Amino acid sequence: MNLSMTLLVRALTGAGILAAWLAALRGRGGSVPLAMLTTFVLIVAAVAHTRWLKANACRVIRSYPFPGFLRDKLRAAHPELDDAGVRNVERGLRQFFIASAQAGGRFVAMPSKVVDSLWHEYILYTRGYEAFCQKAFGRMLHHTPAEALPQDKAAGSQQAQKFAGLRRAWYWSCKEEAIDPRKPSRLPLLFALDSSLAITGGFTYVADCSLLGADRGTDRNTTHCGTSFGCGSSCGSGDSSSSSSDGSSCGSGDGGGGGCGGD
Repeated sequence: MNLSMTLLVRALTGAGILAAWLAALRGRGGSVPLAMLTTFVLIVAAVAHTRWLKANACRVIRSYPFPGFLRDKLRAAHPELDDAGVRNVERGLRQFFIASAQAGGRFVAMPSKVVDSLWHEYILYTRGYEAFCQKAFGRMLHHTPAEALPQDKAAGSQQAQKFAGLRRAWYWSCKEEAIDPRKPSRLPLLFALDSSLAITGGFTYVADCSLLGADRGTDRNTTHCGTSFGCGSSCGSGDSSSSSSDGSSCGSGDGGGGGCGGD
């Protein structure tokens, strides 16, 4: 999403509201009802603009042609992947990009090793990646390494920032596939890939760890739970004191397929 345009719209909206109320309070050709109407119209216009930007970013991300050689690079790094697996990894990367667009500029963590591998290869194609980012986000989306669900979530810690980034990835990936992020019936693609493709050193998630029973055995420290995110409406922004962004979503996208189903 184009952050510079968003900031400009917010600044103009704030300036317009301030001017309307100053005129009303000073009696210079303004009135309180007019100031209230102006405030309402400007806020509605700003929200509509933000939603349009997000919807446009989603359209770009879904339809933008990724370079064909990226699949060859991914196969070289992960020779165990078949054609269906490679296609699913590409879908997973698009799902991550959509989550990043929906997060409104807030940090979104990468939860998959194999998707991170494809993202890294794309970034190495500097000119092509910059062109994609400019069209989809209006800025560069910089690479951050794949992250596992951290144990320490204390406020203010670096681990807490990673957790917030993963919560955003979880929330918007679930929304993309019409999954309830608080009570998931299955994993969204982005969180399912490492396990379903048997990626060495990958991150293993399950939708609900209570289904594994009280004794998770040797998986206790390596199996992460979707329900651990505790995702309500605040997950989209990662701010527990606010609602998720503006409530918009990209729709179901690849959606109904869910998990890591084949194409």
